[in-house]
Amino acid sequence: MQATDARLSRRRFLHISAAMPGLALLPVAAGAAPADPTLQIWRGVALGADSTIQISHADAAEAKRLIGLCLDEIHRLEAIFSLYQDESAIRRLNRDGALADPPVELVEVLGMSEGFNRATGGAFDVTVQPLWELYAAHFSAPAPDPAGPPEARIRAALSRVGHAGLAVDPRRIAFARPGMGITLNGIAQGYATDRVVALLRREGVERSLVDLGELRAIGGRPGGGPWVVGIEDPARPGWTARRIDLENRAVSTSGGYGTPFDAAGRFNHIFDPANGHTSFRYRSVSVVADASATADAVSTAFCLMPPEATAPIVRSLGLRAYFALDGGGWLVQGG
Repeated sequence: MQATDARLSRRRFLHISAAMPGLALLPVAAGAAPADPTLQIWRGVALGADSTIQISHADAAEAKRLIGLCLDEIHRLEAIFSLYQDESAIRRLNRDGALADPPVELVEVLGMSEGFNRATGGAFDVTVQPLWELYAAHFSAPAPDPAGPPEARIRAALSRVGHAGLAVDPRRIAFARPGMGITLNGIAQGYATDRVVALLRREGVERSLVDLGELRAIGGRPGGGPWVVGIEDPARPGWTARRIDLENRAVSTSGGYGTPFDAAGRFNHIFDPANGHTSFRYRSVSVVADASATADAVSTAFCLMPPEATAPIVRSLGLRAYFALDGGGWLVQGG
């Protein structure tokens, strides 16, 4: 499960071909229409990630108004999900161990998280925050042991991890044990992306690409054809390893290589709730799904799971998954 630091959050594995200066543009199919000159683009930071919202609209002023609505929604959600705003809902829950009258969005996300926890056999677990705190404290100390935290301390942190210890009700959210905590960095960006997409669709937008750390497309590219997204090669940062045509779908990439705790890169921010260790199976995992929250959560969980366990989930949820293998090469599941 992904950890939570605004500057240790998942690095940017995905890049949009038309929006990344310094990188080669992925080619547009021959005969495709030119880009729409009315495309309005906002760039900034949301939920700790470099973010972009692109809207194609005949009225530039209206497109800017819609971007403003999106930013209002993002800021509202940050006040719920951020671990770096002192009075956010999640900070108050982690601090006090319980939260009365929680925001409906937090209840919804935790309900979704429970579903992903069951679907992935426990690999997706929002209660791994004690593990992140353990590893962050260990590696920020002077001259930390390069072998990582002692197993006894990992076991102690694991005693405070487990989705079953999280009670969620519209009237109250509470932890079963002292010292528990949650992180939503493996799903909150995807959830926020879905909320922004829903807002734009209600406003009649037919072509847009929303990138809040996870990407989701409304329709296709304004100039014709799908949006073209490149998956970065984990072994060669800045290089495109795979290309994905995206239209009315979402894509998310997770992987530990971009956010290691240690200089050797042996320990990263994706924790296994079964043993307290960090992911090692793949260099990265990218998932294409109908919704960003699904792509976000599943790509995180898949980093911890063998291919024989991920394949049934890919089939049941109608996903497409790209696994960058540790020894080089790719494994692709789904259609």
